[in-house]
Amino acid sequence: MTHQLRYYNNQTRGILYSYIICVPLLLLYEVLIRLSQPQADAIVRISVDVWFKTFFQLLGTNALSATFLVAAVIGAFITYKRRDELSSIKKKYFGYMLIESALYAVLIGTLIGFFLGSLLNINAESPLYQLTKLQLIALSLGAGLYEELFFRVILVGLLLILFKKIFEHHLTAYISAALIAALIFSAVHYIGEFGDVFTLGSFLFRFLFGLALNVVYVTRGFGIAAWTHAIYDLLVISFM
Repeated sequence: MTHQLRYYNNQTRGILYSYIICVPLLLLYEVLIRLSQPQADAIVRISVDVWFKTFFQLLGTNALSATFLVAAVIGAFITYKRRDELSSIKKKYFGYMLIESALYAVLIGTLIGFFLGSLLNINAESPLYQLTKLQLIALSLGAGLYEELFFRVILVGLLLILFKKIFEHHLTAYISAALIAALIFSAVHYIGEFGDVFTLGSFLFRFLFGLALNVVYVTRGFGIAAWTHAIYDLLVISFM
């Protein structure tokens, strides 16, 4: 049993399982975004997704096509690099990963809420209440994918490279990178037309949530971190 658990942990924190389990997040996000806003002149998207698509547009390419092309190229590269592992993929592991992510989402939300004295409370006047339930579901899935990709993989990674040049100890460098990335992650939620109304409680919650997702990302991989984030957001909007 211990050997099987160790094998599951090692496999599912790897890049191959992470990529495969995140493909549905990308597809569902793009499909639901379109279905929930068929007549919209300006489609509401996750801010990080907007940053990526704006970059593609500046390069003179179709943003949506470029997004799928990049995802396909990454997938092809991962598949090639991990081609020896393809025959040993266990489909049931993806179900276990979703269950694990759901448990983390509930546990992290409950513990942080208890620590702060109350769970995150979205102001009733928040612009989010102008959105439909389907839009919120789409944005929740997109947040799990894009925000984890940017704030955990890209931002923490770049900050870690920088701080390793500044600090002698790698642990100090990682803690510094994680703290700054979590602060930026929290602050981004109050920017833009659909940004939340700032409250100290919600800012601290998101900051601690960002730190917790860093731990999940480092210990369990990108795929489970992304789904933990997405499932937590889905749980939040289900009680709105």
